[in-house]
Amino acid sequence: MRKTAAVPVIRSARARDARALAELAESTFRATFGAMNSAAHMQTHCRALYGEAIQAAEIADPDRETLLCEHDGGLIAYAQLRWGEAPECVVATRPGEIQRLYVADAWHGAGIAQALMQASIERMRQRASDVVWLGVWEHNPRALAFYRKVGFAVAGEHVFPLGGDPQRDLVMVLPLAARGGRSHA
Repeated sequence: MRKTAAVPVIRSARARDARALAELAESTFRATFGAMNSAAHMQTHCRALYGEAIQAAEIADPDRETLLCEHDGGLIAYAQLRWGEAPECVVATRPGEIQRLYVADAWHGAGIAQALMQASIERMRQRASDVVWLGVWEHNPRALAFYRKVGFAVAGEHVFPLGGDPQRDLVMVLPLAARGGRSHA
C-alpha cells in the first residue's frame, strides 16, 4: 500500500468524511488498545464514541477540528482537536487539546504521526492557544515516547473511562510561544 508515488495529504475533515473517519477511528483505537483491554469495555467505548453520527457532530462542532491524513483517496491517520476546558493541572489562558491522534498500523514509522502533530500544533497556534495538552494512557509507552520527543511534559493525570473501566491517563502539556516568538518544542 505505501509503495505508490502519491504523497499523503493532511486536510480538515468535511461532513462527508464522517463514515470513513468513524471506521478509521474505531479500527485504530482497537488496534492500539484491544489486546490490553476486555472486549466488553472496548465494545462499550467504541459504540459510544466512534459512530458515523458521532463523528459528523464532532466535525460540525465549532470548538473542534478534525485533521485527516489521506493517501490515494483513503484515510490513513487523523487528529481531533478541541478547545475549551482543560484539567486543573493545565495552566493556560486558551488551552487546546489534541483529543485523538491515531495512525493506521501500515503507516507506523513513515513520518505520518510527526506530520499530523505539526499540523495540529499549527492549528493550535492559529486559534491562539497558549498551551496544547493531551491525555495518554500510562500503559502506552510508544505514545509517551513520541509526545516527549515532540516536547510535551507530564503535568498531571486524569481518569479516562474505557467502557466501565476507569483508567489513568497522564496529562501532558506543550506551551506555545506567543505569535512571533519561539516555540518551546
